[in-house]
Amino acid sequence: MRKRRIGIIRQISLLFIIGILASGSLTYISQRAASEGGVKREREKLASEIAAEVKDSVKEYPAYEWLLNYWYTHHEDMDIEYDTDYRKGLKTKEKCQLLDKHHPHLQLKYMDTLEIKALPKEDQKLYAEIVYSWLITRVNQIKRTYHVDYLFCVLSDESYQKQFFLFSAADKNSVRGSNYLEVYPLGIEVTVSESQQEAMRSAKRNKEHLADAGEYVDYYSSFGMLDGKPLFIGMTYNLSEIIKMVKSDTASGSLIAMTYQVFLSGVCLALILLIIIRPLKKVQKNIRIYRDSKNSEPVITNLSRVQPNNEIGELSQDVMSLVDEIDNHVKRIETITAEKERMGAELALATRIQADMLPNVFPPFPERDEFDIYAAMEPAREVGGDFYDFFLIDDDHLCLVMADVSGKGIPAALFMMSCKIILANNAIMHKSPAKILSDTNDAICSNNKEEMFVTAWVGILEISTGKLTAANAGHEYPVIKMPGGRFELLKDRHGFVVGAMENMIYKEYEIDMLPGSSLFLYTDGVPEATDSKPELYGTERMLNALNVNPGGSPKIILENVENSVAEFVGDAEQFDDLTMLCMVYKGIESN
Repeated sequence: MRKRRIGIIRQISLLFIIGILASGSLTYISQRAASEGGVKREREKLASEIAAEVKDSVKEYPAYEWLLNYWYTHHEDMDIEYDTDYRKGLKTKEKCQLLDKHHPHLQLKYMDTLEIKALPKEDQKLYAEIVYSWLITRVNQIKRTYHVDYLFCVLSDESYQKQFFLFSAADKNSVRGSNYLEVYPLGIEVTVSESQQEAMRSAKRNKEHLADAGEYVDYYSSFGMLDGKPLFIGMTYNLSEIIKMVKSDTASGSLIAMTYQVFLSGVCLALILLIIIRPLKKVQKNIRIYRDSKNSEPVITNLSRVQPNNEIGELSQDVMSLVDEIDNHVKRIETITAEKERMGAELALATRIQADMLPNVFPPFPERDEFDIYAAMEPAREVGGDFYDFFLIDDDHLCLVMADVSGKGIPAALFMMSCKIILANNAIMHKSPAKILSDTNDAICSNNKEEMFVTAWVGILEISTGKLTAANAGHEYPVIKMPGGRFELLKDRHGFVVGAMENMIYKEYEIDMLPGSSLFLYTDGVPEATDSKPELYGTERMLNALNVNPGGSPKIILENVENSVAEFVGDAEQFDDLTMLCMVYKGIESN
């Protein structure tokens, strides 16, 4: 189903709308955050000044440390007159007269700690109650002057979970009590929220801290230690009205800005339609003409009339050049395709020829019961450089070959065929494995301008006795299994690779193949198979796969290895040819 076409002007308009909305939203959010931040910074500065004034009011009394400690330790015994003018407060006035009568020589406001401690306990209590009432009157004045919602002095425990109230400021007619929103009197202890706990910790570390609490802000200023516990001057501001005003002003400003943006966007869209969209439609129309007709002449004629001296004009020139290049490219592709089809047919033929060159009918010698052979090759490309071979030299001698040519693809395949023929011709002349490799090496070196080489393992089995004579020219170690045993690597002596240097002499060795013995030959594509990590398959995994069913037929043994390699490699690309051969010697007694 064809999708509904959406014009570019609509898309651009939508982008403009999204941009205007996003810009207006960001403007509103950023301006509101900046305004609220400014309000909070101003409040923090003012709170710092208020806290300093409260501290000065406390420190105005020379014995303030003794007073704070006395209020904390004797709060249950104190008789305090809250929120009254100390000049008119009846209790406080009477207490002052009584204390003055007892000690007429003392200046109550300026008494130091030593003078207080020299007083009787009853007079110490009177003095602490008098000063507390004076201080409450003063902090009440500070609260009302600066319009603070809550102003207090608290003592926190070590975990900052509880607050002990030493004094709190109150407005006229405020209720003092322990309920929510009431002004706490001396001695009230409350459990605070985690945000307040963190605010007090920060104030302890940084001397002061302002923390958000919804529409409120909490401020704490460190006031030293009392009885081993941190002491704070605290206050709370209700910013709801100010924040409402900030929101309103910010919204109005953002709306005005968005209105200007809408007008400018309309002008921009009109210019885009006139200068860009119309010329683009002409280019688009001619591209479709070429798509449908594949005729470049009318397209080039029409596009040459697109006049704008900008990127649109350059686009029309590029399309004309592209159309002309496409015409030429199509002609080249037709030629290349025909050539590729011819090469593909030839490569397929080369693949079949290579497969036909290798023994591929199993069982290969159905009339012979003394041994059983199975082999397989899976090239990394259409054709490969690995090869195996086996053939009867005479009725009592079986020749086995496993080889790996350097390189891959067609060059390796051509070199492989040459090497296979030379090896076979030397073998049927009843030469020993060492002599076969030596003569093959000299024959290849005599005309090897491309300097290719081949690793090879050649063995000749004397069928009647089971004696296997072999020579190795730089090839992988063979794997042997004796009757009732397991497959194990036979680390034979390696000679030099075939085709690299003339006049090489190869050593050979013998293996007594008892009835039930097995021989496994392979190229490096097996142990060097690689997964996606990449990690090599390795000879250890190969031996484990061989020993899954060591007494099985050659075909089953090769299938076990193939399945193990395939499972290990997974989806990774095959890097090298995969060639294997297995021969089970049954012995002459099987006839």
